[in-house]
Amino acid sequence: LLNCALWMCIVLNPHCKPEQKAAWLRQLKKWNSVDVCPLEDGNHGNELPNLTNALPQGAHGNQDSGTRPHRTVFTRAIEACDLHWQDSHLQHIINDDLYTNYCYHDNTENSLFDSRGWLLWHEHVPTACARVDALRSHGYPREALRLAIAIVNTLRRQQQKQLELFRNHKKDLLHKGVTSITNLEGWVGHPLDPIGTLFSTLMETGRGDEDSSQGGFLDFSGTKIELHLFPSTRRFLEEGESYLALAVETALMGLGQQRIMPDGLYAQEKVCRNEEHLIAKLQEVDLDDTLVKIFRKQAVFLLEGGPYSGLGELIYRESVPMHTFAKYLFTCLLPHDAELAYKIALRAMRLPVLESTAPSGDMSRPHHIVSVVPNRYPRWFTLSHIESQQCELASTMLTAAKGDARSLETVLESIQKNIHSSSHIFKLAQDAFKIATLMDSLPDITLLKVSLELGLQVMRMTLSTLNWRRREMVRWLVTCATEVGVYALDSIMQSWFTLFTPTEATSIVATTVMSNSTIVRLHLDCHQQENLASSARTLALQCAMKDPQNCALSALTLCEKDHIAFETAYQIVLDAATTGMSYTQLFTIARYMEHRGYPMRAYKLATLAMAHLNLSYNQDTHPAINDVLWACALSHSLGKNELAAIIPLVVKSVKCATVLSDILRRCTLTTPGMVALHSRRNSGKLMSLDKAPLRQLLDATIGAYINTTHSRLTHISPRHYSEFIEFLSKARETFLMAHDGHIQFTQFIDNLKQIYKGKKKLMMLVRERFG
Repeated sequence: LLNCALWMCIVLNPHCKPEQKAAWLRQLKKWNSVDVCPLEDGNHGNELPNLTNALPQGAHGNQDSGTRPHRTVFTRAIEACDLHWQDSHLQHIINDDLYTNYCYHDNTENSLFDSRGWLLWHEHVPTACARVDALRSHGYPREALRLAIAIVNTLRRQQQKQLELFRNHKKDLLHKGVTSITNLEGWVGHPLDPIGTLFSTLMETGRGDEDSSQGGFLDFSGTKIELHLFPSTRRFLEEGESYLALAVETALMGLGQQRIMPDGLYAQEKVCRNEEHLIAKLQEVDLDDTLVKIFRKQAVFLLEGGPYSGLGELIYRESVPMHTFAKYLFTCLLPHDAELAYKIALRAMRLPVLESTAPSGDMSRPHHIVSVVPNRYPRWFTLSHIESQQCELASTMLTAAKGDARSLETVLESIQKNIHSSSHIFKLAQDAFKIATLMDSLPDITLLKVSLELGLQVMRMTLSTLNWRRREMVRWLVTCATEVGVYALDSIMQSWFTLFTPTEATSIVATTVMSNSTIVRLHLDCHQQENLASSARTLALQCAMKDPQNCALSALTLCEKDHIAFETAYQIVLDAATTGMSYTQLFTIARYMEHRGYPMRAYKLATLAMAHLNLSYNQDTHPAINDVLWACALSHSLGKNELAAIIPLVVKSVKCATVLSDILRRCTLTTPGMVALHSRRNSGKLMSLDKAPLRQLLDATIGAYINTTHSRLTHISPRHYSEFIEFLSKARETFLMAHDGHIQFTQFIDNLKQIYKGKKKLMMLVRERFG
């Protein structure tokens, strides 16, 4: 947007001849009408009225904004072609040292002088500042300085009047709970950078003042002007006031102005950049007593200035947030007036654009407070930057409040009320934790508690919403609670259901609490250890009740050392086995039980798992096959009765022939119960394939081979013929295990030849192999 300010300087040249200005106007209009001409705020949706001509001076002063729907980088310069320098008061301001208060009436809105008889200039502020910029650029530094001082005096007078005006209507406005915005365009982030222009004009002179004792010269736009030419302007400064102090006050007034967030990504980024640039310039200034007084004065105005201030009691929903500016003010004021510093920072923490109940505009207020209620949904492209600045402000306050319990409590309340991003609150919790546990001193327990409180808020905020950092957050919270002490750990376990999912509570919270490292960190005696473990076990059982699928195994593991709790957890698993758990989960717990030395419990759970399982004829690579083989091996090792009980379940659940034949083969190789510690009397001989339960398994396996064969033949292609013949060979091995198996298999093959005689090549291969 340099173009915008640059063309303003060109057309505002005080010695520009009319024909030159007319030529510029033609050229600017030509460029302005080109389709690709850059827009002022980089956004096509903005249609502001003509803002440059606050004091219309030419024939086109009140041109209808409808004729120019889009404001380009040249629009302001085109509007500025209507401006001139012939106004007698303006001429007096920039030229006449002897012009004094001969017509002072301070009660009028647009008085030419203030109560001290000092000159005022009431033009639209950005336009007036563009004149200052033009004077400087064209080699008139003294005149630029005089006009800048008149503008700043006008701003200060307006500020005082605004304060009085708001105080008179404060009760009414606050009672209604509404506010207004008094500026469509803010001065900070404005395309013409009015505050930046005033600040640099005054600062350059201010630095010159400091150098004047060395007989220095000021260099304005390549023209060296001796300092003694400037003294006349000093008549317009307070006793003991400096240009530097005036510059600083101007910057503070601009930065604190309540202004609406502009449309468009470019314009919004410019607001942030301008603000940060101005604050960086202010940070170069060393604060002395005079400047601290100005900071105090402006801070009080900001707090009491109503709709004119970005830090008024009520602010418009879409006004530019004050976080960055307030952080700077807080840092400056803290050593001199901590109470005022905190008031400013806490007031600035608001972010009403994210609030559903933020004050809205109201048209029924006193006529002299302008209200703008643009009907648009806020599209804040810089919102993530704004939220991070809000977080920075909060972090600055937390750091400063270390050791001050009352301030910490107030800051904590403000964070909980105003920050809506869980990741930013988490960052603040981590910041507070780091500050509280610095290595060189004992932990600050109050700040640790603030850290924990913020952590708990994050847990509640992210409990029902997905957050990719959730596991990290939960682990961190347990660490933080451990630092606070055993009662904090106990507390989060008592109220786990408001903070964690059952899985998190068992797999992270309770597991960490019962780990050796936590016990060592807390220096617990046996009694305290047992109390903490008891809380962890209670939590684990509650989680297992609520979510047995995901928590039962963790609960059993956590309750291993307590017989009653372990029995309770096992009972929860049994109760949930029929309804709430899958065969995978039940097999996992069954294997765990075997590992812990409870084979009968493992067997019981395995039989419950089998009831949920369904393996079809073609699922010969199903992940549950290993579990089925394990369950049968376990039953086999326990004895004939257990094996006899599980085989009907296997037959019902498994329809895959290869899996069934594998189980059958394993069962016939060894005697049931031989692996068990206490062998039964009848477990000394192999089981017969002609009797139950193996006969049932053998029949089921043969049946599965027959069904699978028919299923495969329905859609078989020649490339699978050889694979199919191998499959029949495996089937024959199973058929032959039956005493009449040979006859059964021959009949089976004959049936195939008859039914599938159309598949001549395949049947020829069958004859070759099986006759």
